[in-house]
Amino acid sequence: SSLLFFLFPCTDVGVSGGSASKENAAVTLITAQPLLLTTHEPWHLLVTQTPAKEKAKEGETVVLNCHFNRPRRPSLTDLMVKWYKEDEKGQMDLIENNVTVLPNNSRFFLSGDLSQGDASLVILNVTTSDHGIYFCEVTLPDGKVVTGDGTKLRIRRALGLFGIEESIGTIIGVVAAGIGGVVVLIIVLTPQLRKCVLCMRQGSQQ
Repeated sequence: SSLLFFLFPCTDVGVSGGSASKENAAVTLITAQPLLLTTHEPWHLLVTQTPAKEKAKEGETVVLNCHFNRPRRPSLTDLMVKWYKEDEKGQMDLIENNVTVLPNNSRFFLSGDLSQGDASLVILNVTTSDHGIYFCEVTLPDGKVVTGDGTKLRIRRALGLFGIEESIGTIIGVVAAGIGGVVVLIIVLTPQLRKCVLCMRQGSQQ
């Protein structure tokens, strides 16, 4: 009986006392639960995003990896995942509370299994406007937030010209340089052409 009393010190209070004592015992047990949880080894959440840089071509599907170490005791169903993008326009939220926050936009969604520590993001049919740095953020039930280091996404524009992928700016620059070269060539050769024409006329007159 002494062993039982050592293991369950609150049972005697609940049995010997009246209803008030039982309520006190219940309160004691409830308030003691958080204290018991805090005595366990602390769990440090770690969020990793690899690789640090990704590139894709317009129209492709991209998967941005995000993994976190699984907790031993907290419930995974209470974990909240958020994805947001940063670019020259500022910050834009994509995923919040595990679901997309963009209206009428289903191109962004979580593809990973949270129970396995996978919170990867899928982007369907990427466009040039999708370039930027993407951050994966995991929030614990106690409100603690841990954010990954980010993944920089670069989009290549596909022109479909003999399979060559180049930026519009580069193509325009090459064309403009070519046109400029032709104009310069015409200007330089114009005096020479005039001399040749005069020579031909003089020869014909003789």
